[in-house]
Amino acid sequence: MKMGKATNLYGSFFFLVCLSIEFSLVVRGQNRTTIPVNVGVVLDDLDSPNTKVWLSCINLGLSDFYTSHGSSTTRLALNIRDSREGVVDAAAAALDLIKNDQVHAILGPKSSMQANFVIELGDKAQVPIISFSATSPSLTSIRSSYFFRAAQNDSSQVKAISAVVQAFGWREAVPIYIDNEYGQGVIPYLVDALQEVQAQVPYRSAIPPEATDDQLVAELYKLMTMQTRVFIVHMLPSLGSRLFAKAQEIDMMDGDYVWIMASGMTNHLTTMNASVINSLQGALGVRTYVPQTKELVDFRARWKRQFQKDNPTIIDAELDVPALWAYDAAFALAMAVENVGTKNFGFEKANASTNSSTDLEYFGVSQNGPELCQSLSSTNFRGLSGDFSFVDGQLQNSIFELVNVIGNAAKTIGFWKPQSGLEKKLNLTNTNGPYSTSKSNLAPILWPGDSPSVPKGWEIPTNGKRLRVGVPVIDGFAEFVKVVPGPSANTTEVFGFCIDVFNAAMAGLPYAVTYDFIPFAKPDGTSAGSYDDLVQQVFLGNFDALAADTTIRANRSLYVDFTLPYTESGVVMVVPMKDGKSKNAWIFLKPLTWDLWLTSLCFFVFIGFAVWVLEHRINEEFRGPPSHQIGTSFWFSFSTMVFAQREKVVSNLARFVVIVWVFVVLILTQSYTASLTSLLTVQQLQPTFSNLSDLIKNKEYIGYINGSFVGELLIQSGVHPDKLRPYKSSDECHEFLTNGSANGGIAAAIDETPNMKLFLAKYCSKYTMIGPIFKTDGFGFVSSLSLLLSQVTFHEDNHVTHCTPHY
Repeated sequence: MKMGKATNLYGSFFFLVCLSIEFSLVVRGQNRTTIPVNVGVVLDDLDSPNTKVWLSCINLGLSDFYTSHGSSTTRLALNIRDSREGVVDAAAAALDLIKNDQVHAILGPKSSMQANFVIELGDKAQVPIISFSATSPSLTSIRSSYFFRAAQNDSSQVKAISAVVQAFGWREAVPIYIDNEYGQGVIPYLVDALQEVQAQVPYRSAIPPEATDDQLVAELYKLMTMQTRVFIVHMLPSLGSRLFAKAQEIDMMDGDYVWIMASGMTNHLTTMNASVINSLQGALGVRTYVPQTKELVDFRARWKRQFQKDNPTIIDAELDVPALWAYDAAFALAMAVENVGTKNFGFEKANASTNSSTDLEYFGVSQNGPELCQSLSSTNFRGLSGDFSFVDGQLQNSIFELVNVIGNAAKTIGFWKPQSGLEKKLNLTNTNGPYSTSKSNLAPILWPGDSPSVPKGWEIPTNGKRLRVGVPVIDGFAEFVKVVPGPSANTTEVFGFCIDVFNAAMAGLPYAVTYDFIPFAKPDGTSAGSYDDLVQQVFLGNFDALAADTTIRANRSLYVDFTLPYTESGVVMVVPMKDGKSKNAWIFLKPLTWDLWLTSLCFFVFIGFAVWVLEHRINEEFRGPPSHQIGTSFWFSFSTMVFAQREKVVSNLARFVVIVWVFVVLILTQSYTASLTSLLTVQQLQPTFSNLSDLIKNKEYIGYINGSFVGELLIQSGVHPDKLRPYKSSDECHEFLTNGSANGGIAAAIDETPNMKLFLAKYCSKYTMIGPIFKTDGFGFVSSLSLLLSQVTFHEDNHVTHCTPHY
């Protein structure tokens, strides 16, 4: 019982001691003196809802810092200026803050154009400029140690955009950007990133900042006339929302188009009204990844209550990514100022000359500027937007979220990381995985026009140049190219293997290339010349390309370009075959030569004699009159051919001789039988001529396809021009070969391998092919200025297209 009372007594004493300590700390905290530090804030249009959201986040950032750091000895005092959306006004506001209010840091300004000059002022006064909305890469070229970008550099997103373009195989994209420093700054980086994934930028659409609706519509109609259907929009929401509204009005938000928004618009999606979101349906967007942490959820609820209380007239305000950057920037600045301490927060007066007429000579220099810059550079904490730290004055956060605008919200379809590329689900632990640009790493996308199908990315332009593709009108091998009259007057239709290959190759291109087949013919429909004449028309500019069985030759390559060959190469010779099979009754003697016949006969006699010598003393069948012994010996030797000998062999040595002889006879009879069978069943066809020299030596007539370069090639090889006879078709070639040289025909036809293979397919039993006797590179398509297949290029209103062969 006494112990219980003692315990209660000690507990009461401990409670009183703690209470007195707490009271002492409170009194000491109330008596502590904090040093105010002037800080400037330069923003556009202070009465706009967007600016009020940012200012509220700045104030909450400072409030949260001082609440969590109750022992801090400094307090930031905000001095707010309205830059009125002007570069001069922003510079004047910054100059006023530095000169009159002697601020030690400036939060802002909003735009990259304003920041350009404000940074120079900050550098001169050694006042750090911390912008959470100026994202142009051009600002890094200023290289000021007093500029800190608390926002993502626009150049950090270009790899994410190019990864999306590569994932869907689009080969062209057109950037649409605002024509100022903000829009122009990222374009070189974007073009380089697209070229790295083999995507070209055929046109750059620069929109003036003050563009009217008519100007927007005119530019969109210009884009509509081009074949590219992939557009990358890099501009702020004020202009971008108008652009998309006009695109929707003229039906450019359907399934044939691809719209990719850069972070300048996508980071503000949460603050856009319903009408703007409605015009963005199906568009893709790249925006800064912000982790959805518990702290962010709590802050959003807390901020919404406070903002609604301070601004009751603004309904449904939302936080965007720059608002979170504003919070983190204010928090980081308060932390940096506190780390510097309470010393040297003053300005050193400038020694301006009495004759100076500019305000720039009168403002002083912040004494703690270098220390504050060093403190900001080493600031590192977990902010609302993610890990917050500066490296060379730039915010280090490069993960992007890929979204698809569906309904009234943006649906996340994947993520992009510099180390691993596209990911369907973000994996922060995977930092060294393989880089991926596969579209399988993206969630299903609903494209413009509520289409689930991936757009091709190009369409046939409405005013694009149509290629003039020449085709020969020659009666040669119609299987390659054939021109026939069309169903209506003054029209033609073109068929054949070369045309099919040409159409397939053009269809395989990732871009629209329109073309017309134009026959190389006279007004009466007959051919206008040879293949050399046809090639010359491309050089003269009458045709852009040729779709024909045109052989790739060195002399032609001096004036036109050829694609890779699409047929077998070489020039071959086709000649008639003669049957070498003997028709006489003595054909059975053909399998063996006379030497072999004689040798066999001698061996038959020798074997008969050897067996008689070994057997006649001990074998009665080999005895008797001499005539009987001779007959028996020869009979025994020859009967082994059919293994029908009747005489028995008694001597072992004679048996050994017979065994060897039977084996030899077996081989001899089987070889004879096989050779005779071959002679009687297989046709012995031989070419009438085996080389060109024999034809020239015998002064035979040689045929070639009319209009071909082969005639010139044969003359160069020593064939007299009078011994050449051109033919117009395969049927005429067959007729010439059948008649022969003596009857007005030819002894051989010489042409390219593809032509002769077609000929033999029709007359395979009568002719044979020899060669190739000359080397050529095969058939190829012809183009001028690399227009076709190997590299299709044409210009139309600054529109340049590069195509790659797919065959």
